[in-house]
Amino acid sequence: MKFKKLHKRHNAVVVPLLLSLLMTCVVSAISVVRTQGLTPLALQTWPSAWLISWVVAFPVLLVTLPLVRRLAGLVVEN
Repeated sequence: MKFKKLHKRHNAVVVPLLLSLLMTCVVSAISVVRTQGLTPLALQTWPSAWLISWVVAFPVLLVTLPLVRRLAGLVVEN
């Protein structure tokens, strides 16, 4: 299935969106399994834990990403 790509100006939102989805998925899964073990209850708990963490992480990434890019520019050559 082929779809039309977004314009490059949307990159400033798409990158933090994908990053926050991936990172909160992994971190919330680790946290839930670590506290509850790999149980059916943990599998039921994880989606809500992931959603709550993503709702926080995505706006935080949108706000902090410009600062992080500037800080990275101080330590990484162009």
